[in-house]
Amino acid sequence: MQTMIPQLEVITGCMFSGKTEELIRRLERVRIAKGKLLLFKPTIDDRYSTTSVVTHYGREFSAHLLSPGMETVEELERLVGAESLAGAAVVAFDEGNFFSDKLPSLCETLVARGKRVIVAGLDLTFAGEPFGPMPTLMALADRVDKLQAVCVKCGGVATRSQRLIDGRPAPKDGPVIQVGGLGTYEARCRSCYEG
Repeated sequence: MQTMIPQLEVITGCMFSGKTEELIRRLERVRIAKGKLLLFKPTIDDRYSTTSVVTHYGREFSAHLLSPGMETVEELERLVGAESLAGAAVVAFDEGNFFSDKLPSLCETLVARGKRVIVAGLDLTFAGEPFGPMPTLMALADRVDKLQAVCVKCGGVATRSQRLIDGRPAPKDGPVIQVGGLGTYEARCRSCYEG
C-alpha cells in the first residue's frame, strides 16, 4: 500500500470549477491503493444527498454529516468511532466554506496525527468576499489547487460565483450562505461578474 504523507491539501475555486470532482478523484486513488479514508460534509449541504457528497453532474462518494461549529476530534470520533478515525490515512471535508473557523485547527491537529487532510470549498462568496475558513486553510495548506470554470457569458476563464434571483444577479447584501447549484448560481469571469 502507498504511504500517505501527512499534509493539508486545499482544493478551491468558484462554483462549477470541479472542486468536488477533484476531491472525489483523489479519494478514489486512495481507495484503489487500499487506503482507509473518511469524508465529511456539512449538515447544511443537503442539495443532492444527506449520505453522500454529490457533484453538480451526479458523481457521488459516501460521506458523514458534520455540523458546522462542531469541528473537533471528539466530534469526529463520536460520529465514526475512535478506531475508525485513528485508522484513517486520509480525512477529507467537502464544502469547507460552510464550516466554522474551528475547521483549520481540526485540520492542523489531524495532520499532526499523521493524516493526509483534503478540504474542498469555495474561496469567495457570491459577493466576492473571502468565504468562511477557506482563506486560513489556504494559508496553512501544504498544497493549494485553485480551479477555474468556464464563464457562461463569454466563455472565458471564470473565477467568480454569480448568485441569481429570477435570472438576475442577486444584491451583494443578501445572505452569505445559500446552498444552491445550477439555476441558482453561474460561473463568471471577472469582467462578466456583476458584484
